[in-house]
Amino acid sequence: MKLLSRPEELVLLAVWRLQENAYCVPIKKQLAQVTGESWSFGAIYDPLDRLEKKRLLESRLGDPTPKRGGKSKRIYKLTSNGRRALLEIKSISEAMWKGVSKPALETKK
Repeated sequence: MKLLSRPEELVLLAVWRLQENAYCVPIKKQLAQVTGESWSFGAIYDPLDRLEKKRLLESRLGDPTPKRGGKSKRIYKLTSNGRRALLEIKSISEAMWKGVSKPALETKK
């Protein structure tokens, strides 16, 4: 598996968490809430595009809504490859963190 960038990983996780509500605005809010940082739309759309090209996400246009001036939302969904990628990333991350304790990280050297 080709490793993902951290923004790609976080965006992929946000899409998974949001399920049917996974379009740019809720993704942006989810990322801000979890990271405590403000995310620009470009910082979200770029990873979304890359993840779609990698076939880890797929998207569709939702129904137009009057609230959005008749515009449709692009809704994202994980593919089976996307789910596998998240599981693999989680496994790699857990393996790398195994044996690293918080006190060891806080020790100054």
